[in-house]
Amino acid sequence: MTDTVDVLIIGAGASGAAVAWSLAETKMRIVCLEQGDWMNPAAYPASGRDWEARQLGDFAINPNRRARAADYPINEDNSPIKVGNFNAVGGSTILYAGHFPRFHPSDFRVRSLDGVADDWPLDYATLEPFYAENDRVMGVSGLAGDPAYPPHEATMPPLPLGRSGRILARGMNAMGWHWWPSDSAIASTDYEGRAGCINLAHCTSGCAQGAKASTDITYWPQAIRAGVELRTRCRVREITTNAEGMASGVVYYDAEGVERFQAAEVVILACNGIGTPRILLNSASGRFPRGLANTSDQVGRNLMFHPYAAIHGYFDEETDGYRGPGNCIWSQEFYESDPSRGFLRGYTFEFVRGQGAVMAAVQGMQTGRLPWGAAHHAAYRKLHAHRTGMVAICEDLPEAHNRVTLDPVLKDGHGIPAPKLHYTLSENSRRMLDHAVARGSEILRAAGARDIATEAPIQSNGVHLMGTARMGTNPERSVVNEWGRSHDVRNLFIVDGSIFVTSAGLNPTRTIQALALYIADQMKRRLSTLFD
Repeated sequence: MTDTVDVLIIGAGASGAAVAWSLAETKMRIVCLEQGDWMNPAAYPASGRDWEARQLGDFAINPNRRARAADYPINEDNSPIKVGNFNAVGGSTILYAGHFPRFHPSDFRVRSLDGVADDWPLDYATLEPFYAENDRVMGVSGLAGDPAYPPHEATMPPLPLGRSGRILARGMNAMGWHWWPSDSAIASTDYEGRAGCINLAHCTSGCAQGAKASTDITYWPQAIRAGVELRTRCRVREITTNAEGMASGVVYYDAEGVERFQAAEVVILACNGIGTPRILLNSASGRFPRGLANTSDQVGRNLMFHPYAAIHGYFDEETDGYRGPGNCIWSQEFYESDPSRGFLRGYTFEFVRGQGAVMAAVQGMQTGRLPWGAAHHAAYRKLHAHRTGMVAICEDLPEAHNRVTLDPVLKDGHGIPAPKLHYTLSENSRRMLDHAVARGSEILRAAGARDIATEAPIQSNGVHLMGTARMGTNPERSVVNEWGRSHDVRNLFIVDGSIFVTSAGLNPTRTIQALALYIADQMKRRLSTLFD
């Protein structure tokens, strides 16, 4: 047993880094345990010509395929959408595309506006200063004035649209639909010691240059200089409790596989919508037989993914291929609810650039667009750097039967039960995906596409993990209160995407971090009465 620390954070990704940075000013003794390790940017796939092959191997987005030492297995047999994450200092911000939208004000009021799901116990105005604070630390490239949002400023100018962006904007203009340069957590100019993006390679291979704002190069250096201790290759098995039902610390395995205990006055979970319920459920005891903080039976329930649709077209003119950041513009033309469409809520179109040379050939062969024989090279020249399109990020409404449980058989290398997914695509999501495919195809035809391909849902794209320990004011229907504290365990906090009440129809990282900063602020304001 080691000395008791004031605050113990589990997870060093998007939210763990933000909450550590914010709490550091208290001068409390803060320790963070991360099951992965520091990444070496020089070893990212983007540094080599085999980057596409490595995206299917040691840098695959799915942990079951990637199977690095830091990963744990996930039973996905009962889900049509497979998990995407990354375990390291920086978490999934290592591999994310840097697409960085805020929630809309309406996203916090789904029950009031549409009669489904639940309203959040806070609103956009409450989070706005924390969005702004996070933007300053991460650095956001964008263009002020997007009519889809309340006014807010970007910290840097927008990234260039590129050939692909101009082609797709042409299609949007022809339809008369909303589009805007994307907010991106990618430096367009030199910012806080990070050089502006030079289009080194695809962002989802890790940014070897450091233009993309992963938290290992934004929050963590500042938090460590402020005194936070970050221990890597430490996998937490369970959170322990004392006779009063308060969290007393965690049992974890260190880099050598030795079981250790770290005592703590406060425990903060920042392990994403899969990892957080896994630890809580595995922390069952006589006092908490269904899992820690689970009197409500809500831990693991209401798993939300964001079903994705992909719509791509081939053009006679040259596109950007894989060059440049993966997103250039977005559209929220179909974001707010319109009952005439046949579904509730909506989606964001995230317009993308293209694919690499290898995948252009592989997918060309798979789809029959690339024949063998004399016409092979001529056909390939019409595919590579001639494809662009979009994905639709569809809001996934919470449903109690979509959940994470513990697998009775599958375990990780330390013998800890693996998470098991139970997820079905709702009829509302299915109709939304169909609508997105139809509208996306119209956009591409208006832009001049000669050939259109679609996939909905994208099976491999369960990259947004939300809802499995949601916040609320009613302890019978939620896991944490309106400022992230467990209803059941007064010194246990959760700051990751598992506390989302609804998913919105866009990428969650910016909101996850704003929530983490908000919860840290609430903890600092309440230090003298934190456990009352």
